[in-house]
Amino acid sequence: MYGAFNLSARSLKGRSEVLSVLNAAIAGAEPGQAVRRFLKRDGNYLLAGEKKYKLGGKRRIRVVGVGKASVGMLRAVMDILQDDIEDGAIITKHGHPGVERLGNVEVLEGSHPVTSQISLNATKRMVTKLEGLTENDLVICLISGGGSALMIDPRPGVSLEDMQTLNRLLLACGADIEEFNTLRKHLDRVKGGGLRKLAMPAQMISLIISDVVGSQLEVIASGPTAPDPSTFTDAWRVVEKYSLVDDLPVSIRETLQKGLAGELEETLKPGDPIFTRTYHLVIGDNRQAALAGIEEAHSLGFNTFLLTTSMKGEARLAGKDIARIIKSIRLNGDPIKTPACIIAGGETIVTLQGDGLGGRNQELALGVVSDLAGQKDVILVSLATDGEDGPTNAAGAVVTGETMQRAQEMGMNPEAYLIENNAYHFFERLDDLLRPGSTGTNVNDLVFGFVF
Repeated sequence: MYGAFNLSARSLKGRSEVLSVLNAAIAGAEPGQAVRRFLKRDGNYLLAGEKKYKLGGKRRIRVVGVGKASVGMLRAVMDILQDDIEDGAIITKHGHPGVERLGNVEVLEGSHPVTSQISLNATKRMVTKLEGLTENDLVICLISGGGSALMIDPRPGVSLEDMQTLNRLLLACGADIEEFNTLRKHLDRVKGGGLRKLAMPAQMISLIISDVVGSQLEVIASGPTAPDPSTFTDAWRVVEKYSLVDDLPVSIRETLQKGLAGELEETLKPGDPIFTRTYHLVIGDNRQAALAGIEEAHSLGFNTFLLTTSMKGEARLAGKDIARIIKSIRLNGDPIKTPACIIAGGETIVTLQGDGLGGRNQELALGVVSDLAGQKDVILVSLATDGEDGPTNAAGAVVTGETMQRAQEMGMNPEAYLIENNAYHFFERLDDLLRPGSTGTNVNDLVFGFVF
């Protein structure tokens, strides 16, 4: 079964029901299944959501795409359209696909979370598949999380190295994904509707698996096929908010200032006629994964509660709200009685203070160790649905009421590790990291609370 990943951790040994819920949640975001829910073939017609497209004749079909889920999405599209696809290319994360081609579509590799020359080369190759299109043709675009780093084509004068520097600056200051992408869109030719422009005058179906809270089209993978309401002014506000003016590479600062002066073309805006020939479909998101976990937990006899799929803010603080609910369930059965499973989804941030190793899910877990200390029969799991949390080989971590005592017996102070943003090494010593490897999908993060 898709999603039967190795989620073993010391504190989950013997907890098959917990593992079953975690795997069910990941499986709920399986990209091929998501595509098949919205894309079907009926004879000589392709049905996409509520729209119908005639196949054959002079119509050529090309497929492009980017993201961690793009290979799974492409497999489903190939099953549906097979030889009707003339050409195409997708970009997925380096080391993920295990294939170089599916039918007539090339599978290219990019780098993530920091973009590189590999991503630039792949992007230039992919956009060649959009050359020579006519108004009779149809482009199917497959978009999923990670696309902002995997696909890059900087504006003239901005180097790849400058974009890498910007990425590091934004990560260190704690900028959220919307702020990241506001800057990216105004410094890149394929973001902010740029990929859609390259595909004109063909029609386009854009199938999207969201890794963004709220699933705003302009934010997911920096909106390569979507209208962008943000402006150069908004991009500059992000720079000022985090006091980055003096740290920015000169080329980026000058490009943004030219944009502010009206000397550069803006990204494509809502209402542009180009979008009358574009159909966007969000086919998978965090809520689907969370609900799949809730359904599995209910079938196993848990009382269930979906807390939110809009979790945001500092990781070390976000988990404390969930810890409070876990303790309330244990103390007085509120908001649900035991055995209980609560799930929250979303995407938090980490503002770097130290030079340790970790990711937002590991830091969220580390932030609740003291809150759950001494609580009987409770488990909190924080999990990145793509299987990769920050620059580590872990997807997240597990905390129980015994975690604090075990850490102290090893001479570890959770608060000291938190100050250093060193959650990875904390949970590594406890053998409570989750290391499932790449899951082939990406719909944000999920936090699970179990009370037995």
